[in-house]
Amino acid sequence: MPPRKATTGPSRRALLGGVAALAWLPRPSVAQTAPAAATVSQTSAETLWNAAPGKTRLKPEPAKETPIWCFDGKSAPPVLRIKKGEAVRLKLDNKTDKPLSLHWHGVRNKSAMDGVGGVTQPPIAPGASFSYDFTPPDAGTSVIRLLVVGGSSEPSGRGLAGMLVVEEATPPVTDRDLSLLLQDVRLEGDGQPLAFGQVEFAAASGRLGNLVTLNGKPIPEAIEVPPGSRIRLRLANACNARSTRIRFDGAKAYVVAVDGQPTDLFEPLRATLPFAPGTRYDLLLDMPSEEGAAVTVNALIGQGLALATITAKGSPVLRRSALAPIAPIGTNPLLPAEVKLQNAFRRDLVLTGGVRIDKEKPATEPTYHGDPTRIWQINGVSGVAGAAPAFSVKRGQVVVLAIRNDTSFLQTLHVHGHAFRLLHPLDDGWEPYWLDTFQLLDGKTARIAFLADNPGRWLISSTVLERFDTGMWTSFEVT
Repeated sequence: MPPRKATTGPSRRALLGGVAALAWLPRPSVAQTAPAAATVSQTSAETLWNAAPGKTRLKPEPAKETPIWCFDGKSAPPVLRIKKGEAVRLKLDNKTDKPLSLHWHGVRNKSAMDGVGGVTQPPIAPGASFSYDFTPPDAGTSVIRLLVVGGSSEPSGRGLAGMLVVEEATPPVTDRDLSLLLQDVRLEGDGQPLAFGQVEFAAASGRLGNLVTLNGKPIPEAIEVPPGSRIRLRLANACNARSTRIRFDGAKAYVVAVDGQPTDLFEPLRATLPFAPGTRYDLLLDMPSEEGAAVTVNALIGQGLALATITAKGSPVLRRSALAPIAPIGTNPLLPAEVKLQNAFRRDLVLTGGVRIDKEKPATEPTYHGDPTRIWQINGVSGVAGAAPAFSVKRGQVVVLAIRNDTSFLQTLHVHGHAFRLLHPLDDGWEPYWLDTFQLLDGKTARIAFLADNPGRWLISSTVLERFDTGMWTSFEVT
């Protein structure tokens, strides 16, 4: 069953803001012949990542190279791959001039390793380092985002991001496993980043980039695979703010995991999927057998943007569909078969703040006049370092949150350390997939339910980083 209720498209105003930002920037005329995201294999020893300034060419000459921040001098965001049961042991050295922290978005982690600078750990100061050491309980695809209270947008907007892939004990048989990480950047005409800390972005749709990248390169990315091969696509959105929809052309793509958790096999409705910051999908597809046939992954921005073109080239392989049809990849036995709602702890969360859009005068540009550090609130409170948890529950308690969006914008929220079900309006069932990130239209209410089985301090936070930086988060405690 497609996730129709779990996520929805952006509001017209938010989407138009992104289209306008992209309109003036020339799109590359040819595909980038770069490989999929660079893979870093974890070993038993500690892996070292240096986060430091670098440069890359994002716009053609005569524009200058764009200054970025990157890991180990490589503009391509890293993909850390381990097998289920193995540990992540990674030391981050901060060679930038801002505090950093790595949030393992989607990992049901230990609280101390969740990577929220200012809440679960001290921010990693410039010149300092921090070691992450944890064993992910689940197989799946996660995104690595920079998350520091009050200071997340700039590291992300300068390019710092990555992916964590935890392979199943028995993964589906495929010919290629491709990781595709979506980002965007906001540049001036000369290729230099627009100044950060823009209140008008933080109080509205966020910092929507005007150049879209995939695996650190301007789109579209060109990938070649043998004709007839079966491929696994791992898609993750690491944009600062951009929500879009993605469409697949040229072959049928089947979703096998949403937000890193396996799901019942389904074909996306009209071959499209909603794609918000922090969202991940795992898909399986069989390439055409004809030499030169192509599958494209498109973002439905403006008239549409081709993110990647996967072309059948080389010696054909025996189509795996002739051996076995595409099938589900299994279930996660560590998640409950059902979420019992009868004795659930229930709490209402109301999202407020930001500029107000006059629907009778949609062309009027709204202006924000409040505190620029506390633009957004949950239950009337802006998230700040040192704030007490909004509620506390005992381990093993089922939690049901009714979340109402009283802002003028689509909101995307992430529940840290847990996977949840999106409930039907009458609490008479739930959508058939697990999530850790979801979107909520303005003026709407959604209910989510999860088993609070992971002890520690956990955030419920906006995945639009300018909103997170200016107060759109709260936290809860599991004791």
